[in-house]
Amino acid sequence: MLLSLFQYQFVQNAVIASIFASIVCGIIGVIIVEKRLIMMSGGIAHTSYGGVGMGYFFGFEPIIGALFISVLAALGIGYIKRRGGTRSDVVIGLFWSLGMALGILFIAMMPGYPPDLTSYLFGSILSVTRGDIYFMAAFTFIVVLVITILFSYWEAYMFDEEFASIIGIKTAFMEYLLFVLIAMSVVVLIRVVGIILILALFTAPTAIAGLLAKNLKLRMVLSIMIGSLFCFAGLWLSYVLNVASGAAIVILSAIGYLFVYITFLIKSKLRNEIN
Repeated sequence: MLLSLFQYQFVQNAVIASIFASIVCGIIGVIIVEKRLIMMSGGIAHTSYGGVGMGYFFGFEPIIGALFISVLAALGIGYIKRRGGTRSDVVIGLFWSLGMALGILFIAMMPGYPPDLTSYLFGSILSVTRGDIYFMAAFTFIVVLVITILFSYWEAYMFDEEFASIIGIKTAFMEYLLFVLIAMSVVVLIRVVGIILILALFTAPTAIAGLLAKNLKLRMVLSIMIGSLFCFAGLWLSYVLNVASGAAIVILSAIGYLFVYITFLIKSKLRNEIN
């Protein structure tokens, strides 16, 4: 029964989208968690809703609008954060709310019946089109290429930003570049789990990988594999039970993390009791 599903084009598209999403989450997610930029990523993700609404209002591809607004938000948050003068969580909250408000405003201003944006908010991996696949492939390739070429710089930047600056690495450039990569990753994930649920897929596979390995490369590889497992399992579950794919993937991710975390906690407790 499982293999017979692959005869359908929409299932093939969903599987390919899952692979791209897992690659992006496995790579960028590790950096996000290590640098404690989870809420920053959430702010960028929610700001992209304004771009989706703008795309519908002006009649171009909503994903392009989401990328445009996400990148602007990422650079804006990064600039204000580095300039100082206000707390970063305040800036993130403002951009977060502004993006959602702009999306609502653009949709409300559209003539006629407004489009259904549920798939952008909560994901609909089974409705991913070939065009979406091309966008996801391009952004995933860019993310992988940038991280691979500058891998040693990323290691230094993640280990100690001050040390990286001393040895000549332009940390400001690295930070802005990271924010742009997060914006691209958000675009890859929108059609899979949706804007509202993106944070879970960024963090759960990475958190599990962090419990299993400390080496940066190994953590990224494990995170990709774990993310793929959650995506495939959630995809199958959504098809069988006819439930929202994004919700199924995120619920499985959360349950998976809690299971691994509790297992490690019990093992640690038993080890301490024996010692």
